[in-house]
Amino acid sequence: MRSKLFKCFMALILLLTLIPFSAPAEAASNLKVHFINVGQGDSTLIQTPNGKNYLIDGGKKGQGKVVTAYLKKNGVKKLDAVIATHPDADHIGGLITVIKTFKVSAVYAPKVSHTSQTFKEFLSAVKSKKLTIKTAKKGVKINTGTKSVSLSFIAPVKTYSKSDLNNWSAVLLLKHNQKKFLFMGDAETKAENDMIKQKVLSKVDVLKVGHHGAKNTTSTNFLKKVSPKYAVISVGKNSYGHPTSEVWNRLKARKITTYRTDKSKNVIFTSTGKKVTVKTVK
Repeated sequence: MRSKLFKCFMALILLLTLIPFSAPAEAASNLKVHFINVGQGDSTLIQTPNGKNYLIDGGKKGQGKVVTAYLKKNGVKKLDAVIATHPDADHIGGLITVIKTFKVSAVYAPKVSHTSQTFKEFLSAVKSKKLTIKTAKKGVKINTGTKSVSLSFIAPVKTYSKSDLNNWSAVLLLKHNQKKFLFMGDAETKAENDMIKQKVLSKVDVLKVGHHGAKNTTSTNFLKKVSPKYAVISVGKNSYGHPTSEVWNRLKARKITTYRTDKSKNVIFTSTGKKVTVKTVK
């Protein structure tokens, strides 16, 4: 009887010792992509299974505190890279506060400048951390420190005029084993067509729609190439008509499940590398 009890006791101890290790191991294999609600602007946080954090854009200046609070709430203490897709204020404004607040290892941006005060303050924030901006363009890769995750820029594939800032957008492709995410910044049809010609596009699972769903983005030809299951439009109250009915109808025609940050607020995708799930958090 004692022997039987002892065996049961030891089996229970063994079970209890296994539980704490199995749960974190499963969680640690997941990748998360947070589309942060910053109103009319863009901001996306990528959290990799090996504990790296990458931030794409930061919304307008007034959203810097919102993004900073969101990062802290999600356990971010350091940013392994900050990506400014292009110099527009609704993408880089909030990055000023973020860069000043967090330890940042690297900053990437396309090689195009702007005369705005916001852009000057962004450059000043980067300089204050004794960093230089690395050029984001086709072929540049960010070292993620793990084979299961890759981050590579697929655009801009060429130079554009300085007045064409949207098409200068740094377009980032994230791969997590079998799953892919594509972040378009404000890239428009001209840049989409150039990417198609350069054959840098492939089927993805999740698409961050370009330029908040402006009518001259997310063309039918582009959607045929990337064919996402999910799409996210980062948008807020605006006078531009974003997202436009043209883009919305093109997404609907291909039966792409689409989320809007003005409706769903924060949109969070979790990837196991084989499967992608999504939830919204107000």
